[in-house]
Amino acid sequence: MPRTPILLSLGLAAALALGPAPAARAQEDGPPPTPVTVIEAQPTDYTVTARLPGRIKASTVSEVRPQVAGIIRERLFEEGTVIEAGQPLYQIESDTYAAAVAAAQAAVAQAQANYDLSIREAERAQELFESNTGSAQRLDSAVAARDAADAALQLAKAQLQSAEIDLDRTTIRAAISGVIGFSQVSTGALVAAQQSNPLTTIRALDPVHVDVTQSANDLLRWQQTQHATTPENRQATLILPTGEHYPQRGELRAAEPQVEPTTGMITLRISFPNPQHLLLPGLYVEVILPQAEEKDVYLVPQSAVMRDTQGTPHAWVVENDTVAVRTLEVLTSDGSNWVVTAGLEPGDQIITSGFQKTGPGAPVTVIPGQQPTPAAGAAPDAAPDASPDTAAEAGADAGDAADASPDAAADAGDAADAAAPQGN
Repeated sequence: MPRTPILLSLGLAAALALGPAPAARAQEDGPPPTPVTVIEAQPTDYTVTARLPGRIKASTVSEVRPQVAGIIRERLFEEGTVIEAGQPLYQIESDTYAAAVAAAQAAVAQAQANYDLSIREAERAQELFESNTGSAQRLDSAVAARDAADAALQLAKAQLQSAEIDLDRTTIRAAISGVIGFSQVSTGALVAAQQSNPLTTIRALDPVHVDVTQSANDLLRWQQTQHATTPENRQATLILPTGEHYPQRGELRAAEPQVEPTTGMITLRISFPNPQHLLLPGLYVEVILPQAEEKDVYLVPQSAVMRDTQGTPHAWVVENDTVAVRTLEVLTSDGSNWVVTAGLEPGDQIITSGFQKTGPGAPVTVIPGQQPTPAAGAAPDAAPDASPDTAAEAGADAGDAADASPDAAADAGDAADAAAPQGN
């Protein structure tokens, strides 16, 4: 009997016996764990803020107008410079007013002489009456003449004071300290007392105010929360038109004590120091204003949060080396992160990428990712109601947060599809 067929048969039998063994063991052990990138849930304190637009306003504005009429003889200031209260600004021709003062002084002297004479006449009438050589009628007339002379003297003095005030007003002075603008009149111009057009305008620029408007409903909601900030302790941040943060912090000075009925908005006034006069009236800025203080919240990348068909936010976490689903409560957004108030525990490993290769209950191995940080000075750009409300939209939003994880956009899109059936 030939030996070759026997050996070949034995080889085929051995191959058939050994071939299925690795596949059977793999099927018995289950699929290998999928690597996923995770971050650790770390509770933190978070300041809820509102980003509100507004314009710079001078803290005090003084429109300079003449209080007497006349011709402008001299301008006494440099336009655009800082001036002090009481500093002379314009000189009005004063000859007529000086003459009026001289005439009033003469009238006072005349009234004084008449008053002195009336006093002597009254004293003489009193002596004659007491010696029974003068009548009571004469005494009464002398006393009345004295009182009339006294009144005339007081009137003359008042007229002198008025004339001196008008003379002093021919020099127009600054009512406040601040930066003075352009002069609207030139030397030789005729001006009138209390005219409607100002000669120039002075603006106090340190500090400056920013008036912003906010929904009264939002303001009330934040103020009624347990950790709402008080207006006295709010420190505001100002964002310049260039996008840079102004180095000085502002304070909430006042709130208009009424709500605009047509818009439902309330006006807030915030004051900022401005020693360098960098902030000018009319400049469009944005103000980040603290609204409330939240304790023990979690910053979760938006790419790691998905929503089911009912709009409920979820996140996948690693629990006992497998994928588990957590339902979240989202307060607001912070840059590319969601601020989560419930649904997580300290130390939870939140999956941020690798969604497309795994699913709930599947085994995974973890790769540590970069922890999220609060956006520097960022305010919530979107409330939870404005966030994606479908699983498909969650994947689209993840594209905006792709910087947080290299595979974030694709992973979040697949995760949204996987999470959609879990709505109930």
